[in-house]
Amino acid sequence: MKAPFSPYLDALAPKMKKLVELLGKSFAYVSILSTDSVGFSAYVSQTDKGIHGKNMTTERGNVVRVWRDGQYSEYAFNEITGTVEALAEEIVQRLEGQYELLKLTGTKAYDTPILPDEPLELFVEKETEQLPEEVDMKRLVESFTALSDRGMETIPQVMDCTVSCSSTHISKMFLTKNRFLRQSYVYTEGSCWAIASNDEDETKDAYRGVSGCGGPEILNGLKQVMDGMPKLMEVMLSSEEIEPGEYEIISDPEISGLIAHEAFGHGVEMDMFVKHRALGADYIGKRVGSELCTMHEGALCDNSVTAYVFDDEGVLAGDVTEIDHGILKTGICDALAALRLGVQPTGNGKRENFAHKVYTRMTNTIFDSGDSTLDEMIASIKFGYLLEGEQSGMEDPKHWGIQCIICRGYEIKDGALTGKVVAPVVMTGYVPDLLGSISMASKDRGVMGNGGCGKGHKEWVKVAAGGPYLKMKARLG
Repeated sequence: MKAPFSPYLDALAPKMKKLVELLGKSFAYVSILSTDSVGFSAYVSQTDKGIHGKNMTTERGNVVRVWRDGQYSEYAFNEITGTVEALAEEIVQRLEGQYELLKLTGTKAYDTPILPDEPLELFVEKETEQLPEEVDMKRLVESFTALSDRGMETIPQVMDCTVSCSSTHISKMFLTKNRFLRQSYVYTEGSCWAIASNDEDETKDAYRGVSGCGGPEILNGLKQVMDGMPKLMEVMLSSEEIEPGEYEIISDPEISGLIAHEAFGHGVEMDMFVKHRALGADYIGKRVGSELCTMHEGALCDNSVTAYVFDDEGVLAGDVTEIDHGILKTGICDALAALRLGVQPTGNGKRENFAHKVYTRMTNTIFDSGDSTLDEMIASIKFGYLLEGEQSGMEDPKHWGIQCIICRGYEIKDGALTGKVVAPVVMTGYVPDLLGSISMASKDRGVMGNGGCGKGHKEWVKVAAGGPYLKMKARLG
């Protein structure tokens, strides 16, 4: 079935078109982004249960962007409570006040050209099997309770087992004088998380999830995830501390995605180029990885949790080759940063919600596959680790340092897995050194879209990342 576009936004469209017309009398460029996204989040543990009719991406509201004399201003509002004419007058007065304040304080703003406004009309409803607003929440919680209980019965020395999910039906409408864009799609994510204690009273935990562009039917995959949790927890309970050092490693697709996201995710968000806060600006056209290192970024790269049709500035989604056989070709860019840099926007302008400003943000960040098999990669290692399970990551875009927190590492000696496991693992390094050491890549690949990404400590949005198994050298501790 098609994910139906919001009737609320359809009914609102004539008023928004009128608002664009009225504001166009005072400003040379006017755009409006209207959103109506509904969904839920739910979780079940042995000590608590929760159902919420909202999550990170549920919202309803509108934001106006205008341009005059090289400067942009914005005005966000929830709904039209009076006439469109009264709202237009209020917006003009508020924004005029902003311009006057800038003049009064002598504040210097970026002198930015006017955005183009080529004619375009677009209406897309993506496929889904279910809608989050139609889910029987009682049955969902019952199924999660059964999964949590099964985890408690089958996982050794388990202390708690949590099953959680989030699903959102997103509808967005973007209007200018010449553009009328509408999109509707559903994304869903779910996870199983267990915590246990071994005989030495050490606490260990493990996490696995499912995600994708689709409805709550994706959550059916959690049964298979839970089937694998007992064996995974046995591995974690037997794990040891790693001896710090430099090793040959193989990253699983999830860790490859974490590296992609942290290494050349934030580092090539080109709004950071405008502010001179990213070293990547100095490396366009230069080598930053081995010949086996090719990386794509864009909402069109995968049918994931962030597979939208147009971004929050009305720019169509893209598929950007950021690194081509080790050469950094370009970064990603929102529309205003693109104007300031003299480049084309890439469809990566995203807001946390309608009341937040646009930043350049990642969507799908994915390494390309290679020609090797995982068995061939393991056989090639004298001593090292197969790394699996993402926890978190961090990057310094100004100096290209990277730190990844990884759940576990499986020891490899003389081309074979030994059965020894180390956990947790911290991987650090200088990005070009890490990517430059890539010597093998597997034929397959995976993409994970659980959780979100902040810009610094805030501005959270949905992202996904992945790739094949990659062999490289890294510092572990």
